Amino acid sequence: MSISVEASPAPVDTTKVTDRRILHFDSIDQALAEADRLVEGERAGKLKHVGNWTLGKVLGHLACCTEFAYTGAPLKPPFFIRWILRLRKNSFLYKPMSPGVKIPGVKGGTLATDPMPLDEALPRYRKVMERLKTEAPTAPNVIFGKMTHGESIALNLRHAELHLGFMVPM
Repeated sequence: MSISVEASPAPVDTTKVTDRRILHFDSIDQALAEADRLVEGERAGKLKHVGNWTLGKVLGHLACCTEFAYTGAPLKPPFFIRWILRLRKNSFLYKPMSPGVKIPGVKGGTLATDPMPLDEALPRYRKVMERLKTEAPTAPNVIFGKMTHGESIALNLRHAELHLGFMVPM
């Protein structure tokens, strides 16, 4: 007797995805409203994923990365990497993030990529973003060091724009 196992599709090269959406959020409320809209679409079966992750995984990743502003990130990039990236700080804060960027030496290229059920991911994301709205981060950013409250908000909004853009309502 043979058992057939359906293979997972090959990962998409996210640098080459042409149908992702280019989003821009001016506020945490806009990012949360978009997350809610996408969750509604997912539950109605009207959401297309053009990247590699589920919406639950995306929201879980965004939540965990935002939580690093309060807990610290489990990374210690070399000084020269931090120095080079700090020269581009304004780009990270105020311009769209590039898809497909991988952190060298980190399995899978980034942190916080465990699958997460949507019913767990959305409340976790909402909770930490509501906290970020009213409470300045307490941990220095792993790349940029001490950031203002506004800079932390901007960085997390750019991050949300990137990942939520791979979810396309139908």
